[in-house]
Amino acid sequence: MRVVRIDADGAGQRVDNLLLRELKGVPRSRVYSMLRKGEVRVNGGRIRASHRLDAGDEVRLPPWRGPSAAAASAAPSASLSGRLIAGILHDDADLLVMDKPAGLAVHGGSGIHVGLVEALRQLRPEFAKLELVHRIDRDTSGVVLLAKRRSVLRILHTVLRERLAEKRYLALVEGEWPGHLRQLDAPLERYLAANGERFVRVSAAGKPSLTRVRVVHRLAGVTLIEAAPESGRTHQIRVHLAAAGHPILGDPKYADTAALERHAALGVMRLCLHAASIEVPDWTGQGGPRSFEAPLPEDMTALIASLARPASSG
Repeated sequence: MRVVRIDADGAGQRVDNLLLRELKGVPRSRVYSMLRKGEVRVNGGRIRASHRLDAGDEVRLPPWRGPSAAAASAAPSASLSGRLIAGILHDDADLLVMDKPAGLAVHGGSGIHVGLVEALRQLRPEFAKLELVHRIDRDTSGVVLLAKRRSVLRILHTVLRERLAEKRYLALVEGEWPGHLRQLDAPLERYLAANGERFVRVSAAGKPSLTRVRVVHRLAGVTLIEAAPESGRTHQIRVHLAAAGHPILGDPKYADTAALERHAALGVMRLCLHAASIEVPDWTGQGGPRSFEAPLPEDMTALIASLARPASSG
């Protein structure tokens, strides 16, 4: 049995979010079962998952031990540690900004023992309370913001919810992107395939979604584009580009088999999507916008060089 005392910075958070952070490796379903059964107590009383904690609250956590928890607490490999240290773009008392490598999930779970957050928490003592501000796909490289303080996390979550952040992605797409096509406005809907895998599709029943597109460079049969999502839907850029007839190179979910074979022939080894930058208002309220950028990774840079041709207007 363990008791967590809530400090001023932790006030306002939901108790289920606290449990998911404190009980590493525990399945979400088990966390909510603990709450329903009253195994978790706040100041000695039962509470609901949506209960928000106050400073000074004492949260009693039930014991948990299992292989998933042990895996979640394992230290990252020397190779991963080195990649993470090299990927630190910004580090201060409030915020850690990472250049996440492709292939690393932001969070562990669903068979993934170690994600970006878990690895960073093990890497340095001052990273122990890191929390994700936002997510990018496992196969996408680039900028990820992680908050060191709950108060900063709350501010930046509000910034994202109110769409005050500006995100910019770079993607290599198949074919000649039409120069006039600068806005993709199509509602997106999540659904489950017959095998249980989650997908997203353009559907009138979906949520409004808008992506702005700009041609950066035309290559041999490929276009490097900049994509700026105005809304934050799951797989938004990937689905919008594929629906426009120009899937991202190496996209295993939204490019068809024939397209993936063409991409492989070009030497594509993974999804060619990179979170290049994010700009957010200064969370301290004392300055102008804060912008963070991650350079294109070496594999995408090398692919662009191999496909280079004389530039043309677009």
